[in-house]
Amino acid sequence: MIRSRRAFIREALAIAATASASGLSSGTVAWSQTTLSPEAALQQLIDGNRRFAEDRMTSFAEDLELLKAKTAERQEPFAAVLSCADSRVPVELIFDQSIGHVFVTRVAGNIATSAMIASLEYGAAVLGTRVIMVLGHANCGAVKASIEATAAPGQISGLYPYIRPAVDQAGDNLDAAVRANARIQASLLRQSSPVLAEAIKKKQLKIVAAFYDLATGRVSLLD
Repeated sequence: MIRSRRAFIREALAIAATASASGLSSGTVAWSQTTLSPEAALQQLIDGNRRFAEDRMTSFAEDLELLKAKTAERQEPFAAVLSCADSRVPVELIFDQSIGHVFVTRVAGNIATSAMIASLEYGAAVLGTRVIMVLGHANCGAVKASIEATAAPGQISGLYPYIRPAVDQAGDNLDAAVRANARIQASLLRQSSPVLAEAIKKKQLKIVAAFYDLATGRVSLLD
């Protein structure tokens, strides 16, 4: 059975209440994980991507056995990424991050569906992520298919309505449509979720749109 968003929020609030009863002060539960500010969390992603693009990655040097032990019972990601499902966009790698650092949600076209929003709300409200990045990428097949709007098997065409506003805005220029789509989906996250909007209002969360260049490995912010 698929839970409603109201049921999800009730459960998140129940988790918060339980943690508060265990000794945490009221209002600190959602933000008691990472000590980074939203700006610092975003900078961590940008710095990691620079290392990736320059072949200076450090995440592989971390002790994976210790990381696995540390994250077996809990996770403390500092950032969340709404990424396309494209296999050429390995999120943790392109930001040079290891186990437990990034809360990743993936769907073709990096679209803000109800399930994606619920997952990102969980990341912010329960895990304490400080930044959400909507990450579009070059040569996105989902955006290209939405531009062409041709018949597709199964439920593939169900992606089109989510991406169509970007196509209407950018026309048939694929890269422009990908960028427009990332901006639109980031805006939807800010506007459609009271949970995320409240966190932004309190300066406890930042939501940004970005573009990943497959050729260079670089991520550029769009906001």
